[in-house]
Amino acid sequence: MKRPEAAPLKRNLGLGLLTMYGVGVMVGAGIYVLVGAVAAEAGIWAPLAFLMAGLVAAPSALSYAELSSRIPEASGEAAFVEKGLNSHLLAVLIGLAIVVAGSVSAAAVLRGGVGYLTSIVDVPAAWAIVGFGVALAGVAAIGVLESLSLAALFTVVELLGLGAVIWAGFSAPTVADIATLPPPYWPGVAGAAALAFFAFIGFEDIVNMAEETRDPTRIVPRAILISLVVTTALYALVALAAIRVVPVDDLAASDQPLVLVWEAGFTTTPVVLGAIAVVAALNGVLAQIVMAARVLFGLGRREPMLGLFYRAHPKFGTPVLATFLVGLAVIGAALALPVADLAEVTSGVLLVVFAVVNIALIALKRKAPDAPFRTARWVPWVGLFAALVALAASFLPTVVS
Repeated sequence: MKRPEAAPLKRNLGLGLLTMYGVGVMVGAGIYVLVGAVAAEAGIWAPLAFLMAGLVAAPSALSYAELSSRIPEASGEAAFVEKGLNSHLLAVLIGLAIVVAGSVSAAAVLRGGVGYLTSIVDVPAAWAIVGFGVALAGVAAIGVLESLSLAALFTVVELLGLGAVIWAGFSAPTVADIATLPPPYWPGVAGAAALAFFAFIGFEDIVNMAEETRDPTRIVPRAILISLVVTTALYALVALAAIRVVPVDDLAASDQPLVLVWEAGFTTTPVVLGAIAVVAALNGVLAQIVMAARVLFGLGRREPMLGLFYRAHPKFGTPVLATFLVGLAVIGAALALPVADLAEVTSGVLLVVFAVVNIALIALKRKAPDAPFRTARWVPWVGLFAALVALAASFLPTVVS
């Protein structure tokens, strides 16, 4: 059941800003804090784990690209599931799962970013979490163009930082781990890939910006695919740079693993990298708050019980109530849970969502084969299989140990 139309969201976004948004949320979603955790599971094969995670994400990214051209709505996955599977309840549950995943993801990134901040500035972590959370929710409420312009600036800064890390990792002498190159322990690599999948969270957020994009059926699919290709290459290079110059055990034990890479390649203080990591975290948090608020806005259109969120501010053109609710959820989760737990919860929820979304596209292709952007029939099947395998692999390290 649909509610009467509220004030529309403002269509201000083109391919450039939308792609920067996607790259920014993915790069800000954990590469600065997850390299160590991935190395702890995959060892010297951490770069392979990131590539595998990108391959897991690729078919689902193609599915999202087609679905966004078919159904360019702010509620994203909820709209896909409702139209593909004709289940209103499942659509609402999927939409709420995306809101939860986005909020938990933002909390993980916020907590990790504050970890970098407290390593260079003597400030209470709890106060930093609250302050950043409130400020970013405020920016997200002011306007989507302002939010994504700031996010684009953040993205440029964090890409420069990762470029410096890659330079450091490839210019310093290699460690013994690289020389020995033990055979991969595949259960560990698979489990690491499932964890590394967290770092790819973001391409699916792009679809929820469709109602604020000038030509969504053409621009949104392109932004999704460009973002995924750029970040996959970047992650593999960062992970390779890290394991090349820092022992795996040191990476695994560090809360700021890229600082170790920086110190291996540069004589200058890593304070600059810490500041960049904070900027990356702010970017990821801002992007997830913007996305989750749009999903709540779209759910309010589809579900009367959530109708209070189907409101755009008459001046700002943003869902202000939904934005501040998501901001509060992010702050609360960041204060309560550690980064690794938050990342695992987010990855698990999103893998389930990816599986359901691919099933929805399979059903839609049978009903209406044509679409403005169309993938091969086998793509959503591969996306479904990859999501289920990655979900199963996320349990392997626990079972093996």
